[in-house]
Amino acid sequence: MGQPHDGPDRAHRRPDGVSDATVEALGKLSEALECVERARGHLYELHQLIGHADLMLDDAVELFRSAGHPVLAERIDRDLLGRNVIAGRWTFQIVEDFDDGYYALFREMDRQARDDLVGGRRHLYEAEMKERRRTRGRPGHEARPA
Repeated sequence: MGQPHDGPDRAHRRPDGVSDATVEALGKLSEALECVERARGHLYELHQLIGHADLMLDDAVELFRSAGHPVLAERIDRDLLGRNVIAGRWTFQIVEDFDDGYYALFREMDRQARDDLVGGRRHLYEAEMKERRRTRGRPGHEARPA
């Protein structure tokens, strides 16, 4: 007989009647969402880096003016500072469109698939992988906290 905390908790156990193929498909959808989460982080990184660069242009313009290059300073000030990064958009608008469109739909579809197929349970594929890979009874290999 196993210890009281041997095996995954209820939230990470496959409901009765759910096939291996379903758990695998949910795992792949979850993996894809994790990839989109990483891309979203990079999008926010782009947003912050571009914003910082635009603010740095103020200093560059002033330094060019002080160094006797007013034509270059004016061109940067007029044509580059505050410019849209893509047609009609600053990065905050790109982030908002991404969050409200593609990202929101992706998260909603992941949640709906889990709700419809496994009662909302998350990471079943990983929980089952953990059970296959851990060494029962070894310190550091517990199924869950005591």
